[in-house]
Parts: sequence; C-alpha cells; structure tokens
Amino acid sequence: MKGETMAFWKKKKKRQTTAKKKTHAASPKTNSPKMKPVPEWKPTISMPTYKPPSKDVDSEVPKKPEPKPKTSPRKNDGRKEFLDSFRKLTYRHRAWDIWRDFVIMFACSLSNPVDKFHYDEREARYMKIVKKYNKQEQAIFPELAAQTVLALEESQEQDFLGSIFMELNLGNESGGQFFTPYHVCELMAEIALGDNVAQQVNEQGYITICDSCCGAGATLIAGVHAARKQLEKEHLNYQNHVLVVAQDIDEIVALMCYIQLSLLGVAAYIKVGNTFTEPIAEGDSTENYWFTMMYFSDVWAMRRMVRKMDELLKGESDERKAD
Repeated sequence: MKGETMAFWKKKKKRQTTAKKKTHAASPKTNSPKMKPVPEWKPTISMPTYKPPSKDVDSEVPKKPEPKPKTSPRKNDGRKEFLDSFRKLTYRHRAWDIWRDFVIMFACSLSNPVDKFHYDEREARYMKIVKKYNKQEQAIFPELAAQTVLALEESQEQDFLGSIFMELNLGNESGGQFFTPYHVCELMAEIALGDNVAQQVNEQGYITICDSCCGAGATLIAGVHAARKQLEKEHLNYQNHVLVVAQDIDEIVALMCYIQLSLLGVAAYIKVGNTFTEPIAEGDSTENYWFTMMYFSDVWAMRRMVRKMDELLKGESDERKAD
C-alpha cells in the first residue's frame, strides 16, 4: 500500500563495524601573514684572524719540575716503645727482677758468639734465667734488645740504658747510685782528653780510656765520641785506635756499660769487681771479665799478639843482663 509505512520489524538495521573511525587532524588555519626569513648577521668591522705563533725551539725554556714536599721520616720513639714493652712484664714480676734478667741475658747473647772461653758458663746462666718466664713473656725480651739497638743507631751520643734505668726509678738510693747526666759527661770528657788525641795515636798507635767506676758507661761513651771527633779530622777510624778499660763493683750496671759499648762498636773489656780490693792487673783471672765484640777484631788481636812478643823478648833480654 502506498502511503503506508513499513512495519518496524522490517526496517533494515545499520551494519555495525568494529573498525575505528579515522580522524584526520586538520592543521589549524592561521590568519597571520607569512614570516620572512631573518637576514644573516654580518659584522660591520672586520675582525683580525688569529695566527698561532711559530714555535722556536731555542727560545723555549723548559719548565722546572715543581719540588715535591719534603716528608720527614717518622722517628722511632725507642724510649716509649721500650718502656711500653717493659711494663708488659711488670704484671707478674718486679721491675728490678725484669731489668736484672734483661741485662744479664742481653750481655750473654752478645758475649757468647765471640768469647768461647766463657761460653758454657754464660749459656747455662742464660737458660736458667729465661725459664722463669712463659712463652709470651720470653718474646718481649728480644723486643727490648731491638729497641735498645734502634735507639743507639738513631743517636749514638747518649746513655740510653742509664737514662731508662733512672726513669724506672731503679737507682740504689741507699748506695747513692745516681747516673751523671750525659751532657755533663761530655764536658768532663772534653776536658780530660784535651786536644792531642791524634798526636798520641800517631806515636803509640792507640789510646786507652779508663774508668774505675764506670756505671752504665756515660762518661766512657762521651770520651769515645770526643776522641772520635778529633780522629776523624785526621781521617782515622776511632774503632781501631781507642781502647776502653772499665770496672764497677755492681754487676748489673757494669753489664749495662758492656752492652752499650758493644753496640757502639768499641773495643773494650769490663771487669766486675771492687776497684780497691780487686783492681785490674796483669795476670788477672778473666772469670769476671766481659770483652766486647770489637776487642776480638783482627786489628786488636794483632796488637795483643805484638805486645806479647815484645814482653817475651824483653824478658829474655832482662835474663841475659842478669846472667
């Protein structure tokens, strides 16, 4: 029928698609006029072109290298380290006993490699003393010896053991045992030796410095160095031309003197005994004598041999005259 509308169930449905509608981004229209290109800038003044200077090898001065900052070497504080190590032993032992044992064992260890005549006796004494300490404590004694060596290497002109002895308050107050300060010993040594050491050495071959109450050896050490300074001016080695003879009634301080003279490379022998009743004399028993390592050197051994030959020849000539 014309004019009649189609039933709603017969209406065609629009086909649904899953594809997205394409959108075209339209560029915005602008009503602004077209921009003219900016003209290139040109300087109104001509700039000079830079030309690097030509290198002239002769005119070049080499730059001096900047000096490196001097770094002072770390000084070994031997005194402090010695005292720190020593105090580790004072928890179980008395300070005096530790000091006595240290000095005796150190002296025996210096004597035994060269003095074979007293080796057995001193080795047995060393072993008897060291057994009083446990293994940890025994390891401290070599530390004390090493600190003594380092201290004397750093400064030879000093009484290291004597100053430590007094710092530990080990002096015998009842016996008046106080060691002379080293600077006083230096003055005394310079006055006693005078200024003709080199002349005596040229005439006699060597000089002898004696101290009948040597203590730890401060005066002897000062005397050796006073002689050394004079001999060095004549290009002479004091170790070959200075002999030290010492004695003290106190064994511990006498061995302190022996240790320091040994480490300083001085030819010396020290007797433990009373100077008045048992003085050093010819034909003495060497039981209480301690000889330094330098005393056994070839130079001093030859001198002793020559001296004995002279004595034998002199004795024969005296006998012939008597006949």
